[in-house]
Amino acid sequence: MVRKVLFVAEKPAIAKAISQHLSGGQITTRNTGNQYVKNYCFDFDFGGYWGRSSVVVTSVIGHLTVTDFDAEYRGWGSCSPSDLFELPIRTRVDSDKKAIADNIKKEAQYAQSLFIWTDCDREGEFIGDEVRSAAVQGNSRIEVKRAKFSNTERAHIIQAARRQHELDMRQVEAVATRIEVDLRLGAAFTRFQTLALCPVAPALDGKVISYGSCQFPALGFVVDRYLRVRSFVPETFWYIRLQYTRGVDVTFHWSRNRLFDRAIVTILFEKCIAAKSATVTNIQQKSTSKWRPLPLTTVELQKAGSRWLRIDSQRVMKIAEELYTQGWISYPRTETDQFDKGINLRSLIEKQNQDQNWGNYAQGLLNGNFQQPRAGSHNDQAHPPIHPVNYVARGALDNYDAARVYEFIVRRFLACCSDDARGFKSTVSIAYGPESFHANGLLVLEKNYLDVYPYEKWESSQQLPEFRLNETFEPTEAKIIDGQTTAPGYLTEPELIALMDANGIGTDATMAEHIAKIKERSYVVTRSRGGTTNNQPPTRGATRGRPRGRGRGRGGQNGGHSHDTETENGPRSNTVEEFVPTTLGTALIQGYETALSQTDRPASTVPSLSSTASTVSTLNHASPDITSLAKPFLRKELEAKLKAICEGRNTKAVVVAETLEQYRRAFSLANQKVAVLKDAVREYVLGENRRL
Repeated sequence: MVRKVLFVAEKPAIAKAISQHLSGGQITTRNTGNQYVKNYCFDFDFGGYWGRSSVVVTSVIGHLTVTDFDAEYRGWGSCSPSDLFELPIRTRVDSDKKAIADNIKKEAQYAQSLFIWTDCDREGEFIGDEVRSAAVQGNSRIEVKRAKFSNTERAHIIQAARRQHELDMRQVEAVATRIEVDLRLGAAFTRFQTLALCPVAPALDGKVISYGSCQFPALGFVVDRYLRVRSFVPETFWYIRLQYTRGVDVTFHWSRNRLFDRAIVTILFEKCIAAKSATVTNIQQKSTSKWRPLPLTTVELQKAGSRWLRIDSQRVMKIAEELYTQGWISYPRTETDQFDKGINLRSLIEKQNQDQNWGNYAQGLLNGNFQQPRAGSHNDQAHPPIHPVNYVARGALDNYDAARVYEFIVRRFLACCSDDARGFKSTVSIAYGPESFHANGLLVLEKNYLDVYPYEKWESSQQLPEFRLNETFEPTEAKIIDGQTTAPGYLTEPELIALMDANGIGTDATMAEHIAKIKERSYVVTRSRGGTTNNQPPTRGATRGRPRGRGRGRGGQNGGHSHDTETENGPRSNTVEEFVPTTLGTALIQGYETALSQTDRPASTVPSLSSTASTVSTLNHASPDITSLAKPFLRKELEAKLKAICEGRNTKAVVVAETLEQYRRAFSLANQKVAVLKDAVREYVLGENRRL
């Protein structure tokens, strides 16, 4: 008897692609109860014990089920918000997906095997289990297997079809844990803060003030940076700059960099002037290089899209998903930044040599310039780095942004397979009186990967004239320059993504969604940096929360008496998008931080979470604030526990109980100090007694 195998993919487009690749063109299509879902029927030889089988390929459209409280507790007045931490919840087939579930149940009745083709990540594993549950309702004895694949290229799909795997129930359990925790926390805190805060300000009347355990720490980063900008007080600094002309003008930089005491700088400057001559103390000349980029991960794609393509992370991921579904790139949700030795990179490069923009470069790699890509330190053991799997011309893609994202992915891949850029660096160090100075020169000799990767720059600087060790010369000009420290800019999207990634807020696959959520909820607004004054506070008109359901220097002649002025950070681009919290977003973070602070100190005095890159790394070693909702520690701990479930080191029951207890403590404190939250709304939303 011919075996019948039921394939179920996560999206209709994936089901269609699988069918086209495996059917050899001999395919019959049947409609289902959902207009977007089709059943594709054909025969395929799996080899092995399945052998030649009759195949039906269908799909779901994302999750089949929803998890919610029983109907009697869904009304906002049906119970106390605190009860939602423990009231029973139910998982059922979504009413919009009933026809899809029925189709799986029906087709399973005639199949001996179920072959799950959902995306190979945690969420895909959970959706796969939803598919399994629907199938066993139609056939309790059906064999269940899952496919492992990372792109929809034909040879890859055929290979995946002939290698069956088991569902990873640990990943299923981790997602079920996350769903329950997010539901309970979102429902409890959303009801609590909406009911408590909306009556305080007319602008909030009738609105839903939503809560999410990932969105609030993300908002906390934005508010923290905003408060630092608003409270910033510039400081004046001074430094000594030397210039010497020998064919070209050479600038020597002070080894002390700068000092904040003018009197000391003046004394040191006068000692330099008294010396009259400078002496060359060291000459360094060496080869240098600029490393080619690492293979592309999801987080880096989102950051690059925002920074270089000016496309926000959510749209970048939507485009990448479409490119993957259409068979142009590999799976775009991956933490892996190293290519396995077995992957044929040259064949992927060869597919790109027909392009009029980068085709010649790709051919050059094949002709002898190919280098094995650098290996990063991350491998999720599920998917390779993001890379092109097939060539598509710009005009064949859906829109301009899709073409730009595809081009970036291709250029990044080709750059990974190239040699580092190479140059020659010269450094001349001098002593001028008691002080040390140095000048640098860079000559770029080979651009290599930079020829195909225009997103990074590395250019020759001033060329230093020839100096001899111990020679003396009299500087052409010596100046005291003054300047002022400048406030940090508001957070840009790449910076916010980096903070979330470093502090475990969400996963590489969900960060863009969390950022989109705080924008949708009107907790933050975006604008072009430099479009308005950096210290301009958010307007009161920006407070309205949108309805949402429950959330899952100077110098002078020798004596320094004339002045030149410069800024610390240099000019800023007007095209970089930055996040500014609305008054509602600021009120929520400030209110919770004050209410939940054990010392009741104002939130503006808490340590900064987003000042520098070094701060990002040190957050991982900070003492956790177990009740803060605006800091990353609680969610970071949950993400670590979810990973432990995936590795078999923890269980759903334990993680749910521990996590809810931690958040219940924060909820109880917030409820006790609800007046503090209301005061924050009055201060920031209504503008009463505002401190900043």
